[in-house]
Amino acid sequence: MNFFRLLALVTFIGVPTIRGAEVNRPNILFIAIDDLNDWVGFLKGHPQTRTPNMDRLAQRGVVFANAHCAVPFCVPSRAAVFSGRHSFHSGVYSNGDDIRRSAPNFVLLPQQLKAQGYRTLGTGKLMHQKRPDLFDESFTPEQRWAPFALKEVSYTPEDLPSKGTHNPRHVVHMGAGKADVVLPLNRMPSERPNRLDAEAFDWGPLDVEDEAMGDTQITDWAVKHLRSSPTEPFFLAVGFYRPHLPLFAPAKYFAPFPVEQIVLPKVPGDDLGDLSATGRSVALDPATAGSHAHVLKYKQWQAAVAAYLACIYFVDAQIGRLLDAFDGSSHRDNTVIVLWGDHGWHLGEKQHWGKLTGWERATRVPLLIVPAQRDRATFAVGQTSGEAVSLLDLYPTLLDLSNSPPPVTGLDGTSLVPLLREPARATDRAVLTSFYGEHFAVRDERWRYIRYADGSEELYDHRVDQDELRNVAGNPEHAAVKARLAREIPPKEKRAAVTPTGPARPAEPKASGR
Repeated sequence: MNFFRLLALVTFIGVPTIRGAEVNRPNILFIAIDDLNDWVGFLKGHPQTRTPNMDRLAQRGVVFANAHCAVPFCVPSRAAVFSGRHSFHSGVYSNGDDIRRSAPNFVLLPQQLKAQGYRTLGTGKLMHQKRPDLFDESFTPEQRWAPFALKEVSYTPEDLPSKGTHNPRHVVHMGAGKADVVLPLNRMPSERPNRLDAEAFDWGPLDVEDEAMGDTQITDWAVKHLRSSPTEPFFLAVGFYRPHLPLFAPAKYFAPFPVEQIVLPKVPGDDLGDLSATGRSVALDPATAGSHAHVLKYKQWQAAVAAYLACIYFVDAQIGRLLDAFDGSSHRDNTVIVLWGDHGWHLGEKQHWGKLTGWERATRVPLLIVPAQRDRATFAVGQTSGEAVSLLDLYPTLLDLSNSPPPVTGLDGTSLVPLLREPARATDRAVLTSFYGEHFAVRDERWRYIRYADGSEELYDHRVDQDELRNVAGNPEHAAVKARLAREIPPKEKRAAVTPTGPARPAEPKASGR
């Protein structure tokens, strides 16, 4: 027995198990999308986005239009989803943190479902770390640089002198019958010119077919399993990588987005004037992508937005293939479907590119839940809830829908089943997002409150300022609102320590965040 199987068995000690046909549990299709903000049709986040397949899925279930991540960063966000715990409980603050070390007693969602008789299957980007103990079967091809391999895109010492010049040049040979590709596609000089690794802050179309992309390959794998007929209920997690950087996709997905016709985000030149020094530092930090000034200098803003939209369109096509296979399978009547994004992504808003901020653009995520066909009569399908909810809620919600007990370690989220039944009900709830381990954002139905480690604050009224352009934290009439939302922030003595592997402060960008 290997180490991870042993660890899984040890973790399950004290977890009640129910096996066999004692409980008729639904299958779960768990679809994750990386770095996807609200630019989907069912959230109306960008007027030019094309997501017909996600939109048809939304019509089958309940859309949570005010959903937010626990941490706007890959590994900690996913650790929160799979553990149901905030980062200040798990100790997972950065991509270098490992929940196996920081919180070894936490029972992760697939482990809890395994204990209840589920067969767990996972493909693509899920925990963003290798976790063979979570899945009975898994498949994760290279995705970040697809259709290239990492060794193909890494600069050589001979290439390196060109990297920071106005003619950066790293040639990738595509093979017989294909023209060579010169990276970066966007022709922007590097802001980190002394590193041999490839530049992820890149975008553009590629002359390849869908089959060359990692996301297509994971779809193929998931479709194969949807066409099978397992005897036990299954948890099938499918983690799509695009629209994560680099924003590469087959050329046909760029066709609907001519660069000269692209609608840009709203970014007033004085938008940072009402922020503290810490807030401005967070805004201007290029750690997870690149700088807005660099994009503007090389006149790449519209091209970048077009590429982001093209990558969303590509992923939507893969989701369409997945749904078509699902609809033609024997599982349609007895499967819950969840679609979620791990965090949002800035494309110039607040002069920021990437994630790791406390603003709406980084914390808001697409989230929809489709109940099993057999249970549709008891849920309000085709409706939208505007109440604030968290990705932390997915764990307890799925336990609720699968009639499974909670783990012995407890959970920070709340089951969304009441909102699935009655989306219009008011909850008066506020949800918490943390970033850099010491800054916090709180969102309710109307307000966003941000408090940085130095005590500086921001407050935005979404009834009149959905783009968060006017910080009203200094207005005395909002003191009670700030005090109420601040109660969601845990005192420092109740937070897990930020370890040396945690995120760098904005003034000291950490390369691994890219």
